[in-house]
Amino acid sequence: MPPAAPSWLSLDHVWLPYAQMATAPLPLPVVGATGVRIELADGRGLIDGIASWWTACHGYGHPHIRAAVAAQLDKLPHVMFAGLAHEPGYTLAARLATLLPGDLEHAFFSESGSVAVEIALKMAVQFWKNRGEERHAFIAFRHGYHGDTLGALSVTDPASGFHDALAAYRTVQRFAELPRTAVERAEFERVLAAQCHEVAAVIVEPLVQGAGGMRFHDAETLAFIRAACDRHGLLLIADEIMTGFGRTGRMVACAEAAVVPDIICLSKALTGGTLPLAATVAGTRVFDAFRSDRFDDAFMHGPTFMGNPLACAAANASLDLFEREPRLQQVAAIAAQLAAELEPCRALPGVVDVRVKGAIGVVQLATNQASALRPAFVTRGVWVRPFGDVVYLAPAFTIEREDLATLTAAVREVVTEWSQSSRGHG
Repeated sequence: MPPAAPSWLSLDHVWLPYAQMATAPLPLPVVGATGVRIELADGRGLIDGIASWWTACHGYGHPHIRAAVAAQLDKLPHVMFAGLAHEPGYTLAARLATLLPGDLEHAFFSESGSVAVEIALKMAVQFWKNRGEERHAFIAFRHGYHGDTLGALSVTDPASGFHDALAAYRTVQRFAELPRTAVERAEFERVLAAQCHEVAAVIVEPLVQGAGGMRFHDAETLAFIRAACDRHGLLLIADEIMTGFGRTGRMVACAEAAVVPDIICLSKALTGGTLPLAATVAGTRVFDAFRSDRFDDAFMHGPTFMGNPLACAAANASLDLFEREPRLQQVAAIAAQLAAELEPCRALPGVVDVRVKGAIGVVQLATNQASALRPAFVTRGVWVRPFGDVVYLAPAFTIEREDLATLTAAVREVVTEWSQSSRGHG
């Protein structure tokens, strides 16, 4: 018999994410996490293959981040960011300005990635309003995902399966194919030319479309999007909530294409997966549109916990680790190992593709039922959470070769079993 669940674990009062509560099983009770291992209440340990939704880039409980948060807790856990200032927040804003490409120098803090996107959309609309134009539409891309709040889901591809029940509440947006080919590029130019006077911005996930299926595009595609926005006078929003802070092999994915967006959204790994924090960082052109003698031109937004000192201390400590430790070299090593050890899956019936970008490895299946494979990973001592048609790994950058090999072996075994079943040949 399986061990009894802890007394505190029930579904009486907690509403779980992305779950049908009428049929959802109890989640696995976690009592600790260190490095790349999650400790369960029954004593089992799981190697985390997805770094808690891609946040824990340095692993769990890194001593440098823990010490920074503890020290900040002793001094100042929180104070409002309106009319008052604290050193961790202002230091972090200055460090992000140095880290990010071009003139992305003006950070607006919030608590989550979805809110960071909402803020970017509001900035783009008001940018044009402050210039005397009414532009409320956005152009986003097929298979893109930008968050669960109403504005963010409005620029999330409806065909991705997110929020179908809320279709009536979406603001009407335009969706285009990522312009990879000459035909797609010509069509993208046509769309921009026809609609540019009502479009506030184009929004893109640089190089990797995350929750929409872990789909990759190259630097040339991203550079083309930037150039097309310039030709038609449009703002470009880069949603780097998933890709930022090393995941694709650069500190930000835009750097691979030498692209400077007008607004960039950051979250997830910003604090090393320790505390909630997000930043929407604007370039000078956008920021200056809000500076005037008219108060009505000001950006009227202010999350209660924006710039939380504990979260900012964690983010500063995380940036310290990127400066002191060989994180990007570790990402390159992870990429090479993922490519070698996931490649055998390509020959399996029912496998559509195997692809790797930085510390992201993907095995794409010929079915949208990959989530059914989740229990098979737990029995192998790993935490992997397939979704849609993809089984993927996105581990902490600090993972050891042996632990990563355990993860890739689990993927090969589970996908092989699936391939040999009737579903794999369906």
